[in-house]
Amino acid sequence: MSHPADLSPAQRQLRARRAVDELGPDRDEHTVVRVRCGRSHHVATVFDTPLGAVYVSSVGPHAHGHRDFVDEPHHASTHGTAYTDLLDGDPLTEDTVPAYCECGMHELSRAELRRAVDAHQRTIQLT
Repeated sequence: MSHPADLSPAQRQLRARRAVDELGPDRDEHTVVRVRCGRSHHVATVFDTPLGAVYVSSVGPHAHGHRDFVDEPHHASTHGTAYTDLLDGDPLTEDTVPAYCECGMHELSRAELRRAVDAHQRTIQLT
């Protein structure tokens, strides 16, 4: 496997998406960090995969429902656009990653997410 520094952003995101897909239907068992907004909406998840930590979020308006996960429709009929990327990048990789919930857009820091993973912090609550 190529080091993240050797991959373009599109290649890195494709590999990350495939790594999460390979976790299968029980991927929640591989969750290391969940991110929630101040209203407890689900904003993003970091999964432990064979490639390393992978960040997953739905960007753009999407449905919410049971426990605020996007696969449970509630007030919207769309699912947004999935944004998936390796949490670690090269020194030129932008630190911020996009996220979205009913409250609006969020930008999360890869460095802060990495610190949460390293500290075994299960949930990040945004303010």
